[in-house]
Amino acid sequence: MSEYQYYEFQAIDRPLTAAEMSELRSVSTRGRVTPTSFVNEYSWGDFRGNPDLWMERYFDAFLYLANWGTHVLKLRLPPRLLSPATALAYLGSDSASVNVKSGQVILSFRSDDEYGGEWVDGEGQLSSLISVRAELARGDRRALYLGWLLRVQAGELLDDDVEPPVPPGLGQPSAALDSLADFLRIDRDLLHAAAQASPPLPELTIEREDLRRWVGGLPGEQKDDLITRLIVDSDHARVTELLQRFLSERRSAESDPVIRKRTVAQLLAAAKAYAKQRKQREAREQAAAREQREKEAAEARKQHLDSLVGHENRLWSEAETLVATSKAAGYDQAVQILIDLRDLDRRGAGGDFRRRIEALRQANGRRSAFISRLLKAGL
Repeated sequence: MSEYQYYEFQAIDRPLTAAEMSELRSVSTRGRVTPTSFVNEYSWGDFRGNPDLWMERYFDAFLYLANWGTHVLKLRLPPRLLSPATALAYLGSDSASVNVKSGQVILSFRSDDEYGGEWVDGEGQLSSLISVRAELARGDRRALYLGWLLRVQAGELLDDDVEPPVPPGLGQPSAALDSLADFLRIDRDLLHAAAQASPPLPELTIEREDLRRWVGGLPGEQKDDLITRLIVDSDHARVTELLQRFLSERRSAESDPVIRKRTVAQLLAAAKAYAKQRKQREAREQAAAREQREKEAAEARKQHLDSLVGHENRLWSEAETLVATSKAAGYDQAVQILIDLRDLDRRGAGGDFRRRIEALRQANGRRSAFISRLLKAGL
């Protein structure tokens, strides 16, 4: 199998300048460059750029896929939307890490499949994950917790390490978060076990008047700065920051449940127990479904045989005619008719089946293909 690598970068908070686009094209003339993206695929050769450097300088999101099993996702946010301390509470090893470069917080998630060799296509994958960045910017920490679970799954933590704060809504993932769990190959049993300690998502509905009153209470200087940044700098991150602050202050007025944190060993044990229960439940469901299919097949078979009662002589005649064609398709049809006649005989409605099948066998002994079909069908 040939090698396949896919690189995609996305600029979200601001578009690339003409000079920056020129710099990127000088590194890779084959890459597709737009004011908001860079995409390249390789079936041979390799990328000559530096993803970490490009994330530091130009882009807010990066996705990498290789058909030997490597998946990488990087997300960049300003510290005012995601503090390094918050990220470090969850991330900090090979599978999931955080770096602060040029005043930006860069998260890195990496999953490796030791078997590899699968067919992969990177087109469209980043678009299914990009909303995770917006969720993080709003204060949603579920993606960070997935990164911690990835570290657990990779064996990068000790058994007695304690989990970080469990964010609400782990059991109610968004489409982007669900895609992230798939992309990172997070074990679903482990995720289910983790979600048992996750409270439901808080109500995120924002009433216009509530927000208006809150904005009205902000110092005039902050509001002036916000409007200026929006108009001059197109700084939408500032709007997201204010929204995060509004939601945070609203949540702080509510009482959070006290949750006892679990160790890595406890979480893995819970995942193992749940996996056992799930497999037992699935086995029961599969057995019930199989039993139902068999019951329906038996009923259909009964109705079919009932419809043949009284037509045995015609069926024998049809079988003999089909055998006489000396064609494979005719042999197959004849054998199906003979199976029906055998089953009718077992019900006491098929006539002298043994005598007649033996006579048919003797009359067609030279038709070895037909005789082999009879043997295979147990006739």
